[in-house]
Amino acid sequence: MGLPVVAGCDRAWTRTQNLSWHVLASFRGTVQHGLPLEIGDTVQQFETVIPTEDSVITEMTSTLRDWGAMWKRLYVKNEGDLFHRLWHVMNEILDLRRQVLVGHLTNDRMKDVKQHITARLDWGNEQLSLDLVPRREFSMVDPDEISVTELFKLVSYIPKTRNNCLNTRFFVRLNKNGVPKSPEKTERQCTLFVDLGSSDLRKDVYIVVHIMRIGKFPVCTTESEWYQIHENIIRKVNSRYNLSGSNTGLAVSLQLLHGDIEQLRREYMVLFTRGVSITKKLGFSDIIMPGEMRNDLYVTLEKGEFEKGGKSVARNVEITVYVLDIEAAGSGEPGGDEYHSFVLYHNNSPRWAEQIKLPIPVDMFRGAHVRFEFRHCSTKDKGEKKLFGYSFVHLMQEDGRTLPDGTHELIIHKVLESYCFPRCNGGCFSSCVSVGDMLDLLKWRAHPERINDSLSKLKEIDGSEIVKVPPLPGPSIFTLIALNYFLSFQVHIINLLQDSKFQHFKPVMDTYIESHFAGALSYRDLIKVLKWYVDRIIDAEHQDHIQQVLKATEYIFKYIIQSRRLFALATGGQSEEEFRCCVHELFMSIRFFLSQENKITSPVTQTQAVFLRTFPAVYGELLKIFTVREVAGFVRETLGSLPATAHAECPLEAVKLHCIAETVESQLYTNPESRCILLPVVLRLLQAHMQEQRDLVMCVRILTSMLSLIRKEDSEPVVSEEVDLIVDSLLVVLMRTILEITNRPQPAGTNMRLQFQDITVSVCGEFVACLLALLRQMSDKHYQQLLQAFTSKDDLRDFLLQIFTVFRILIRPEMFPKDWTVMRLVTNNVIITTVLYLSDALRKNFLNEKFDYKVWDSYFYLSVIFINQPCLQLESFSPSKRKRVLEKYGDMRVMMGCEIFSMWQNLGEHKLNFIPAMIGPFLEVTLVPQPDLRNVMIPIFHDMMDWEQRRSGNFKQVEAKLIDKLDSLMSEGKGDETYRELFNSIRIPLFGPYPSLLKKIERETWRESGISLIATVTRLMERLLDYRDCMKLGEVDGKKIGCTVSLLNFYKTELNKEEMYIRYIHKLYELHLKAQNYTEASYTLLLYDELLEWSERPLREFLNYPMQSEWQRKEYLHLTIVQNFDRGKCWENGIILCRELADQYESYYDYRNLSKMRMMEASLYDKIMDQQRLEPEFFRVGFYGKKFPFFLRNKEFVCRGHDYERLEAFQQRMLNEFPHAIAMQHVNQPDQTIYQAEAQYLQIYAVSPIPESQDVLQRDGVPDNIKSFYKVNHIWRFRYDRPFHKGTKDKENEFKSLWVERTTLTLVQSLPGISRWFEVEKRELVEVSPLENAIEVIENKNLQLRTLIAQCQSRQMQNINPLTMCLNGVIDAAVNGGLARYQEAFFVKDYVVNHPEDGEKIGRLRELMFEQAHILEYGLAVHEKFVPQDMRPLHKKLVDQFHVMKSSLGIQVSEGHSTGAQSLTLKLTFIKPALAHPLTYPAVNRYSSSSLSSQASNEVSNITGQSESSDEVFNMQVQFPIEFTPRPPFYQSEFLFLCVCKSSLEKGTDLN
Repeated sequence: MGLPVVAGCDRAWTRTQNLSWHVLASFRGTVQHGLPLEIGDTVQQFETVIPTEDSVITEMTSTLRDWGAMWKRLYVKNEGDLFHRLWHVMNEILDLRRQVLVGHLTNDRMKDVKQHITARLDWGNEQLSLDLVPRREFSMVDPDEISVTELFKLVSYIPKTRNNCLNTRFFVRLNKNGVPKSPEKTERQCTLFVDLGSSDLRKDVYIVVHIMRIGKFPVCTTESEWYQIHENIIRKVNSRYNLSGSNTGLAVSLQLLHGDIEQLRREYMVLFTRGVSITKKLGFSDIIMPGEMRNDLYVTLEKGEFEKGGKSVARNVEITVYVLDIEAAGSGEPGGDEYHSFVLYHNNSPRWAEQIKLPIPVDMFRGAHVRFEFRHCSTKDKGEKKLFGYSFVHLMQEDGRTLPDGTHELIIHKVLESYCFPRCNGGCFSSCVSVGDMLDLLKWRAHPERINDSLSKLKEIDGSEIVKVPPLPGPSIFTLIALNYFLSFQVHIINLLQDSKFQHFKPVMDTYIESHFAGALSYRDLIKVLKWYVDRIIDAEHQDHIQQVLKATEYIFKYIIQSRRLFALATGGQSEEEFRCCVHELFMSIRFFLSQENKITSPVTQTQAVFLRTFPAVYGELLKIFTVREVAGFVRETLGSLPATAHAECPLEAVKLHCIAETVESQLYTNPESRCILLPVVLRLLQAHMQEQRDLVMCVRILTSMLSLIRKEDSEPVVSEEVDLIVDSLLVVLMRTILEITNRPQPAGTNMRLQFQDITVSVCGEFVACLLALLRQMSDKHYQQLLQAFTSKDDLRDFLLQIFTVFRILIRPEMFPKDWTVMRLVTNNVIITTVLYLSDALRKNFLNEKFDYKVWDSYFYLSVIFINQPCLQLESFSPSKRKRVLEKYGDMRVMMGCEIFSMWQNLGEHKLNFIPAMIGPFLEVTLVPQPDLRNVMIPIFHDMMDWEQRRSGNFKQVEAKLIDKLDSLMSEGKGDETYRELFNSIRIPLFGPYPSLLKKIERETWRESGISLIATVTRLMERLLDYRDCMKLGEVDGKKIGCTVSLLNFYKTELNKEEMYIRYIHKLYELHLKAQNYTEASYTLLLYDELLEWSERPLREFLNYPMQSEWQRKEYLHLTIVQNFDRGKCWENGIILCRELADQYESYYDYRNLSKMRMMEASLYDKIMDQQRLEPEFFRVGFYGKKFPFFLRNKEFVCRGHDYERLEAFQQRMLNEFPHAIAMQHVNQPDQTIYQAEAQYLQIYAVSPIPESQDVLQRDGVPDNIKSFYKVNHIWRFRYDRPFHKGTKDKENEFKSLWVERTTLTLVQSLPGISRWFEVEKRELVEVSPLENAIEVIENKNLQLRTLIAQCQSRQMQNINPLTMCLNGVIDAAVNGGLARYQEAFFVKDYVVNHPEDGEKIGRLRELMFEQAHILEYGLAVHEKFVPQDMRPLHKKLVDQFHVMKSSLGIQVSEGHSTGAQSLTLKLTFIKPALAHPLTYPAVNRYSSSSLSSQASNEVSNITGQSESSDEVFNMQVQFPIEFTPRPPFYQSEFLFLCVCKSSLEKGTDLN
């Protein structure tokens, strides 16, 4: 699968006019081809070219390039589903693009293709969380070419959803295997849903499938809600509904087909040839076409109420419906004579909501009825289901009326007082008339004498019956209207058309008036009659009939205007003045009745509301005869006559606003001439409502329509005048409205809060769009007039504070959805333009003696958050998006930064008011990675330091605020390495920009303090940058912990910031807990514990600690630390804290807690003795190269490994943490080339700990469990031995020249501690001679043997294998020449003569060799006692080899027979090493495999001691088997062989 590539194409380019640019910020032009510029310079762009290809193709090309990069990242992130879907869509778009570029498509097909492309582009942008693209006719909208209100409408369009059924049901029968019961009948398996309009497809459409089983079905726990279960699932209320099983599902394939049914038959002939059922829309389609014949009756079985009928449980009710030729449940399966409902288990109040379609022929409708039979279903009844009741309903009455729509209550016969409520929820009838009076009316030609009665009864006929009348010869119903001379009957018919259901019949009425109406003289009577009704309004007691007449005002005026036009056409325009006078008199009457103030419940008030609802529809008719200005005058005077004041709850107020809305959306208002006339009255009414915060939804609708019509490219004087009026009337109240809406408290519930947020985004967003549209239309002249209109400084101050506050609200992240970038950019462009205008007013009116801190602070605060908006951080944009933004708006951050600098420079001595308050905000601005912005803002800190130095003699406040804010900002992810270097450069030009400062302050003090501050801040930034970069990683690793330790120590030692120090203590503690470093976590929390004392001083709430006394917090910390020491098996440290807590409890006589603490302490002692602990390995790690973080760069550390972690595993872990690092293959110290390299080098090798507690390790009788702790804890020093040959290497015996280079590393802190690794503070290098090395090797091996023998005797070993392997290794090596090599090297005469200073060491080596022989002999005896039977042959081999070893050492062996036992005569040297030479605990030597030859390495690892016998020997008979019972551990007695056989003692052998 490859990435779709957008191929290039030839595009036509066109030249544009020359452009001029003004420089807003200085530029030194130091880059290649750079042009030096100063503020105020003008740059002319002489020529540009723009592509003239189709905008959709241009957008598609750019979008696919952005998708391509993101598509690859989806693969890396393993988002396979979206990866494949996006790949298919990209290929689809490319294929469509090729079709467009070929140019062979028809206009209609081209439109469809473009629509398809943009739909796919929008889908992909939504999936990838990219920006929303506002469109018109498939093309992207240029925000500069439309009003902001129109732009908001485009981006905020959200289709409204309603969860009602669109079509009848499609019915399919499946067999038990889940496949269609009749697979050969394809028409029963697929259907075509028809009559789905565009409005239906704009909303979310769901396919709802109900599965009914014929037969027994497992009981569903949600049966009572079955009728609405699909609604609950759609509304996400699905926590109660579970799937039947993981493998349960229904496969449905869908395809969307465009066009009417006949077009589909032509284009998809195969579909109709194989047969497909047609599923019609529920009810009529949106538009009822003449000649459409449909007679469908829909019955919904809604709910029922039944009694138990003598049973102990509720019934299982089934309804059977009978009618002629029903088509049950819709299309699909063929109809039958009956329909069976589903059954709800044991439910006496079932709710079915089961819909049935009855397509009954017209000729069979009369006399037909529907019968409902009710049966109880039970598995116990083997025969027919028991019928317990029935109901029926006739479909047509005797007079021809059909069953009306609505809910019908049916009585169930043969059952006491039980009711069922089937609902006839609608019928679609175009030929079967259901009202008798309508039949008489249709037959008016046969009985003309009855017309008066029929017309009087016309009002009683339902409107749906009237509009369903088929077209008779000629427009029958409208011809009837023409014959009717009574206005009231015309009004009734006209008002029927006002119903939304019959809106589609209005064109028929309009056609009649335009083409068939012939009453040229009717206008006079109609005006008189209408005026007569209006004049009677005030005095009439009953207003119903008048209100009906006023509802028909639109069509009455249509008749009047059409009649006048016909009259004028026939007479050549006679009686024009008379007509105009009549109209003026009519409007005078209207104005008079509208001007009346009445009570809220007054009928006149209701009549006023009725007229205002229809009044806007009259404008278009009046324009057919009157001029625009005349009609505007009518409207202005009419609306102006409305009462100025009214109660807020008066319904007339909402109607007035609705009338205003219709007015500004009418054709009349679009004309600039009429707008100037209507605007004052519109603004007056609108302002009154907005000031009282009433009907805001309608207010914003009006305001949106008004501002959408204003464009700067229109006639400048007209636009300027309109903007003036709107600004004077609404600007302040508009800002106040936005503040009111955004400051409303949010409701408590989650759903209510979400709903509140939706309303805020929509309503407040529209007001915001109106404000932005208004501000964008304002010119320099408008701003001057606005500012000059304020009569006092206080009013101007309040205005500036208000608009700055509103601007801060507008740039909140939650103001607009995340993907509305185009709206945010427009908002920011308007804001910065406005701020540039207002900053001048700020300088002129609130500086020097008129200085106002609050206004200036609000200005700076706005500027800072403006620059830091996420939507302006161009560095995070894709290259194409960044280019588009820069071309259209430039970098608005730099513009605002220059304005901040300019305003700051104007403050003078008032700068002190903003120090240190503005240090943090300005620092936040400098952290934005924009070089020009940083160059503008950094000098402000020089100024702050200078002014603070003048005021206080130092700038401690600047330093403190700078450090605190820097930590919080960089922890949020701001700043970078370039910023650190830029900030560090302050030290160089510190006095450059301000040469005059040198005369005012002492140079040395200022310079030293300044350089010290910047150096401190720079070092802090280095650590903060390292910390931030490390925290971006997923898992907790050494880097995160290491950089946190570095930062923590920096705050303590260099900055002395205790609070920040404590914060990072807890951050480090949390990291250790996540990594399960419980010992390190304890040491970390101990840092905070040590800062506290056992006092009652109250402590404030801090971090996660509540308000408490210092004693309580220290107690809590002690207990937490003990718990973590316990989890880390560092029980000795926990005991110390337990004792301290116990002393505190005892001092307070808190014996209960004292008892608990002593028990806890005892449990820790038990764990020391009973549980086994692993001794960790230690590793030295060197980090070399400039690419490492600052806290690691060119430093070496010693790390405490994890349990069971050996060198190879540790090396791999470090390489995983630093994937770009290169592992060094030697242990030599690197040179400067490695130190300065732009790379990462890791040098790792194992080191041995040097314990500090030698007294514990050397003391007799201390168990190994205790000693093991002190071997690897509280370790400051570590040792590494590197063997090498000095001088000539003896090939016969390498040990003669084998020296050891011993490196001792001293750490800054002991391990374990607050980290698993600490930096090396000091390294010492010494060389160990071959003789000294041999002594250490044998000492170590002897110690290992003693330990294993003791463990074996004390039964601490699970098995004897470790002792077996150790004995085998030592004895086998000695037999094969191991000890002999030492003898040849150091016991020969030449070595003794040439090295007289080594005499004592040679003796020590001889003693150790004989000591090893004695240990081995005792070890073999112990081994024989515990060795299993299958290892006896190996034991015998070891004994035989030991005999050979003793012979080589000069130890004689004699065999004899005494009482059947075997005896040996040993020639031993008697010594007392434990008394003469107390055992020490030497560290085990470690060698690097890369530095030692394989032969030497094997010899070193297997070597044991071997020596010639000394002069002082004695003969001893040893009887085998011997029971040795030494004092454990045995190696702590004076000598191994003090237990001898009885026969030797009887002979008087002197063992002393």
